[in-house]
Amino acid sequence: MDWGLYRYRHRVENAFARLKQFRAIATRYDKLQRNYASMIALACAIMWLPMLKINRP
Repeated sequence: MDWGLYRYRHRVENAFARLKQFRAIATRYDKLQRNYASMIALACAIMWLPMLKINRP
């Protein structure tokens, strides 16, 4: 087993788990594919923003 690849797979699985915390994504609330994809993009942006460590004076 390649442990380096397994570590990255673990990150991807954790990202999917965090995405599933958004109810609209977990239940596929939106019927149109474009709306669902937009919700996923919005959820990813919400998850990504706290990772930015901007030092403000």
